[in-house]
Amino acid sequence: MSIAHASPMTGNLFRNRFYQTILISNLFLQIGIWVRNFAILMFVTDQTNNDPIAISLISVVEFAPIFVFSFIGGAFADRWRPKRTMIWCDFLSSISVLIVLVTLLYGSWEMIYFATFVSAILSQFSQPSVMKLFKQHVHPDQLQQGMALFQSLVAIFMIMGPALGIFSYHQFGIHISIAVMGVAFLLSAVVLFRLPPDEVQASTSEKTLNLRKELADGFRYVWRSPVLKVLAGAFAIAGFSVGIIQTLGLFVVTDRLGQPKEFLQYLMMVNGVAMLAGGAAIMTLAKKVSPQVLLAFGMSVSALCIAGMGLSTSIPLTLTLQFINGLTMPAIQIGINTLILQWTEQSFVGRVNGVLSPMFMGMMVIMMSFSGFMMKHFSLVEIYCASGIVMLLGAVILIPLFKHKADPSFATVSTEAS
Repeated sequence: MSIAHASPMTGNLFRNRFYQTILISNLFLQIGIWVRNFAILMFVTDQTNNDPIAISLISVVEFAPIFVFSFIGGAFADRWRPKRTMIWCDFLSSISVLIVLVTLLYGSWEMIYFATFVSAILSQFSQPSVMKLFKQHVHPDQLQQGMALFQSLVAIFMIMGPALGIFSYHQFGIHISIAVMGVAFLLSAVVLFRLPPDEVQASTSEKTLNLRKELADGFRYVWRSPVLKVLAGAFAIAGFSVGIIQTLGLFVVTDRLGQPKEFLQYLMMVNGVAMLAGGAAIMTLAKKVSPQVLLAFGMSVSALCIAGMGLSTSIPLTLTLQFINGLTMPAIQIGINTLILQWTEQSFVGRVNGVLSPMFMGMMVIMMSFSGFMMKHFSLVEIYCASGIVMLLGAVILIPLFKHKADPSFATVSTEAS
């Protein structure tokens, strides 16, 4: 393996062509995703008269494919050319949305779930490719800062996205909202043509490797790493916790706070403002705080906030807890991504991502599938307190990670060249 000069990245991150392109592409993706999330939520709520099972099904069809296909997507991300993979995924997402739009015009409304389903599948081939390109084109010293900046864009749409989706649905209806999704995904695909050319594979034998063997190699790689193995356990526990409450935010608004369903956008906006502030804070602390500390701190605070939101019937208190929870969310996400990149060789990034993501998504999907049933048998207070306790347990099992430092053998920005 030869060492190729990627991008020194000693200057400003925004001078990196790869990073510029990923941010612009993600801008369009966030528009499509948030219009999808809230327009579909409002539409299904109206169609089913607030049925908790139908509402929870939105999240199930979004996350179930992630659990199933992240294994496969991660393995193919290490075999396929990442730029080409990402462009095709966004383009096919746009086509699937067009099919749904035509079906809605002439068929049943239940086809609305299909757009989310297909988009979720394709994201499992695209997301590992983004991680792989991050490893190639962003200097190790700026990985955590780069993740923080990337997360800040997500936070901005946490503020604007809910209002954008609800506005689109109420002003233009579900058909125009679906069309906006399709255009946004298409524009993202076009922008990705700016990415640096894909590198040539080291040898043609890589393309003929057995998929089952590659998946097994990914599992063995995680199992042999003391850091990645603990991270997998934390992923599973966090997924269990998040899945319990993932689909129930609407009922916190209507049942605990006594507000109309549209008030959910304000909870999301507060969360987004907090995530933006938290991301900015982490950018300044990126080189001073280890990702292990970020992750454990974020999960501990999140556990307390989840339980508090379930107990609260006060709008100011719930908004405050939502804000504090949002402040710590970038710590969790940036800590996780940085640990994966610090402890994974470049040739295994896709497969490691494909092994760890299902640990979270699998448990989350299982619990989301039962959340509508749980709402009929348990109170929101009981459900949210249980979620908080489980999340705190996830933080506790991270304690062994504090004795580990980043493996210096993975700290070189290198690429395989022929």
